[in-house]
Amino acid sequence: MGRNGLLALLVWEVIGRLGLIHGALPAPSAIAIKVWADRADYPPHVWATLQASGAGFAIGNLVAILAGMAFVLFPRLMQLARGVNIALFALPPLVVAPILSLVLEGMAPRITLAALGVYFVTMSATVAGLMHYDRRAADLVAAYGGGRLAVLRLVQLRGAVPAILSGFRVAAPNAVLGAILAEFGGGGRWGLGAYLLGSLGRADPARLWGIGLCATAIAGASYAVFALISARLLGSSRAISLNPTLPPVATQDPAWLRLTLGLGSALLPFALWWGVLAILAAPEMIAKTPLAVATYLTSPDTAPQAWARLSEALAETLPIAGLGLILGLGLAFALAVSGRLMPGFTRAFLPVALVTQTMPLVALTPLLVLMLGRGPALTLWVTISVTFFPAYVLMAQGLAQVPQGAMYVAHAYGARGWREMRLISIPASLPWAFAAARLTVPRALLGVMIAEWLATGQGLGALLNQSRGYLDFGMIWSIATLTVLLSVALYHAVLMVERRVLRRLGMAAAE
Repeated sequence: MGRNGLLALLVWEVIGRLGLIHGALPAPSAIAIKVWADRADYPPHVWATLQASGAGFAIGNLVAILAGMAFVLFPRLMQLARGVNIALFALPPLVVAPILSLVLEGMAPRITLAALGVYFVTMSATVAGLMHYDRRAADLVAAYGGGRLAVLRLVQLRGAVPAILSGFRVAAPNAVLGAILAEFGGGGRWGLGAYLLGSLGRADPARLWGIGLCATAIAGASYAVFALISARLLGSSRAISLNPTLPPVATQDPAWLRLTLGLGSALLPFALWWGVLAILAAPEMIAKTPLAVATYLTSPDTAPQAWARLSEALAETLPIAGLGLILGLGLAFALAVSGRLMPGFTRAFLPVALVTQTMPLVALTPLLVLMLGRGPALTLWVTISVTFFPAYVLMAQGLAQVPQGAMYVAHAYGARGWREMRLISIPASLPWAFAAARLTVPRALLGVMIAEWLATGQGLGALLNQSRGYLDFGMIWSIATLTVLLSVALYHAVLMVERRVLRRLGMAAAE
């Protein structure tokens, strides 16, 4: 631990000892004493969370990498699966966890939720890495008779390793969060989420901090491992030529094919939704089909009240989600750029950012309530926290992947510092920046809903919590459907901007 870390711990100790933050920030020594007193409780809970998050991490990432490779080889498949991909990422874990616990047994609900938490992140990073490859190396392989699979294996996949590892870095905390949310919302005896749930009513911030920091240590260790591997492999897999652009935009498909793919992309999530419920044989009262949700939202008996409640909740959630998304992306961009221009500042700030990212929100939010209250400031802080760090990882990876040859040319003409960043590095890393924006759209809604669910009592998250208490499963599934549709709409809005910008630069959007 460096001097900055020791100084931060010292300041934290003083603040905690003096009780300057309403008792919500106990001193590190008090947390350590409490963890030692509870040391017999931790091993079974930690082991349960490690099992679930580790299995979910492995399964989700394997599926994500294979899917990313298939999407790059078959772009129309990527267009067709776009709706399913976004729906899987945007589906609120708070809705899924209780239902999974009813229809699956043992560790399966936790593993499933952890796998869902990592799939979209790694898939997006894989697609971005595979599509941003050195065209000259690919031409060389093709000149020697290599086909598309040879180019994928020898050029694209090797060049995408750092991007995939960046996805792993973001996915590791997501896997831990998914497992803990399943433990927290789905019951069960063992796991850090179950331990946290049993500790919330005891008014013991030291124990809550101990549980949160334990989960943070698990996620942070995973992040550090993949960060180290990525740093070692970056230099051997980065393009060095002046032509690292994405493949040129494909010939425009016929109108009928575009319409078919668009309809298929929109309908496939609903077909999958219906099929999964049928396979699991979930109780009809709990697991609502698309038709049941549509009936709930259109029936004269339920629709007026349902739409009134949804409209009121949306008016609370959407403005904060939008503002948090903009501020989170802005902070990520500033941190990524400062990492190149002022590495010392980033090294000092990154440990704090990593703690806020990897500590599970269900553990952090109750503590933030004591510090910030239950107003918009809490919700905005949580939203920024869940959006900026994944965006920063991808943006920083994009800046690190800029070819050295391009920077040498800029340096030869006297462009250094911010000028080199503005003229070379930022334009070359735009595919990663847009991938970060698309990645964080659903996370912004998720962050707001978790804060509303646990703390503020307003918005979609609070409505979801109230509906669970009333066993109003029609409203629960309606909120999940609405959240997914909003995420899809925002995703497409970002994608439209991405296409226009990258086409002007001679690049192709990653869909």
